[in-house]
Amino acid sequence: MYARAARSLAGVALAALVAAGCATNPVTGDRELRLVSEDEEIALGERQYQPTLQAMGGPYNAEPALSEYVAEVGQRVAAESDRPDLPYEFTVLNDGTPNAWALPGGKIAINRGLLVEMDNEAELAAVIGHEIVHAAARHSAQRLERGMLMQAGVAAVGVAASDSELAGLLVAGTGIGLNLINKRYSREAELESDRYGTRYMAEAGYDPQAAVTLQEKFVRLAGDNSSNWLEGLFASHPPSQARVEANRELARRLRAEMDASAWTLGAERYARRTAPLRENSEAYADHEAGREALQAGNPEQALSLAEQAIDAYPEEAAFHALKGQALARMGEPEAAVEALDRAIARNDRTFAFHLDRGLLRKELGRDDRARSDLRRANELLPTAPAHFTLGQLAEADGERASALRHYRRAAESESAYGERAQEALSRLRSG
Repeated sequence: MYARAARSLAGVALAALVAAGCATNPVTGDRELRLVSEDEEIALGERQYQPTLQAMGGPYNAEPALSEYVAEVGQRVAAESDRPDLPYEFTVLNDGTPNAWALPGGKIAINRGLLVEMDNEAELAAVIGHEIVHAAARHSAQRLERGMLMQAGVAAVGVAASDSELAGLLVAGTGIGLNLINKRYSREAELESDRYGTRYMAEAGYDPQAAVTLQEKFVRLAGDNSSNWLEGLFASHPPSQARVEANRELARRLRAEMDASAWTLGAERYARRTAPLRENSEAYADHEAGREALQAGNPEQALSLAEQAIDAYPEEAAFHALKGQALARMGEPEAAVEALDRAIARNDRTFAFHLDRGLLRKELGRDDRARSDLRRANELLPTAPAHFTLGQLAEADGERASALRHYRRAAESESAYGERAQEALSRLRSG
């Protein structure tokens, strides 16, 4: 299914193996085998960041000031890192699962669900410092390199290692970021990220004791077996009492080495900047319950919960999108399109909103508008449904070459759409 992508990746991997050599890790100073150059590392992060953001919920933009605040803290900590010249980016994801992740080249994301679990800006700096080290110390790139050594690139960057329904709908090449961020970090990588990340946050002016309280919180939550945390941050960042003790000892040493009078926790500032998330927590809970109801086959309940969330916080595009999805399941495509119009008016940077509206517009016979939506959806995140439907539209217009191109892309996915695309390709080639 992914033969073309696999051959290309294998070729890159084999070339890298031939050119491989030893290098010094830019953070730890340790000698290591280097298969991916810094330019390749940065390019990979650049290519995979936006598709991975889309696949993980899309950027949170109901409160732009909050996203700007997180990016400000991120850049402040990144300036103290051992690789300050990486093109760091920090994005808040519109996902209630507590999680944070980093791609090679300094591309970092923090879920809004994690932001509401922290108590101050210093804890945010601790999370960000930790993720910066994963990027700066090449932990993500090393995952890629280990896979290249094992199977010439196919194991490390084979399409989408996520268990989500979306993973099967992605076309080849767009799931590499998902694969990297869903892998569990080693104990050594986690301790290393704590150690250097805590130093970065202290040098940026944050009290490193926050790294201790944060890990203590994570250990308690891990003991509660909360599925939200186990499916999020803890899946790739396992907490431990050893990490708590290591952070505590490091904080003690840093307090002795540095001017602690300059450190801040930033509790009041953090509370003020994250207030919109806390004030609208019930609306987000309704939205999550509505999504679960929709998945369970109860669109009427999903619609009720979506409307309840909208009444409380109409600025959130995802609430309007859920209303549209529920109406579509209830056989009301016109009303569903109107709800999705309102979602996209508030946030046109989430692929799913455009994909859903495009599919509905095709159903309603509004082909030109459907094409526009589906093309926009593919710009944000290429998927089999969008490519397959664009193939159908092109075929209906007699555009055989365009139809073949879209069907080939859709056929790269392991999904029902991929199977239908394969059938369409066979039909067109034999016709």
